[in-house]
Amino acid sequence: MSSKTRLFFSKELKADLISTLSKSQSHYIKNVMRIKPSEIISLFNSVDGEWDASILTHGKDLTEFKVEKLSKPQKKENNLWLAFSPIKKIPQDMMLQKTTELGIQKFVPILCERSVVKEINIERAEKIVIEASEQSNRISVPEISEIQKLKNFLNEFPKNGSLIFCDINCSASKLENILSKKITGPICILIGPEGDFSELERQLIVDQKQAFSMTLAKNILRSETAAIAATTILNYHLNFK
Repeated sequence: MSSKTRLFFSKELKADLISTLSKSQSHYIKNVMRIKPSEIISLFNSVDGEWDASILTHGKDLTEFKVEKLSKPQKKENNLWLAFSPIKKIPQDMMLQKTTELGIQKFVPILCERSVVKEINIERAEKIVIEASEQSNRISVPEISEIQKLKNFLNEFPKNGSLIFCDINCSASKLENILSKKITGPICILIGPEGDFSELERQLIVDQKQAFSMTLAKNILRSETAAIAATTILNYHLNFK
């Protein structure tokens, strides 16, 4: 793991670029990490990769830097999504953090018939996944979609993708068989609300040609546990088998 302080920089990164960090990043660099002018930090984004940057000056509110050289080019990653029904703030924060560390590329909040929480704070969620990306040494930062109804999500999901439906009531499909198919689109883990999908919703899901069921445990899992477990299993099969 890199010893340099890593920060997500949403704008273009290129050699010899001179720019400033945001106000909060400048405070962090100057007052928390106490990084001095001429010292090196790492800046990254999902397009340009990761770059070494030297600190030039600390202004009153903003820190100026200069991009020096590319340290880690952007590389192709598994197009792994997580579609989930929003849950309470603390477990949801943990779910977003841990599944970001495990490689989720896109989060899709969905509204189900039994969803108790019916909204998601996108700004808060983005802050969590950015921090998780910075700390876990990954270059890309996951996208977070606007919340949508389950039916709309199923109708609009790419036909060249696969839906991995986590449900204890469904007959399990062998993951090796699912992933052995030629999948050119996203692989999306689908997690229901705490009260589970309704019978109508379950039928809508299993009627999708690209939907496959996966059993995670004999016990009933909380939504955040199911999301982390499923992402761990998919991550292992996609990267290490």
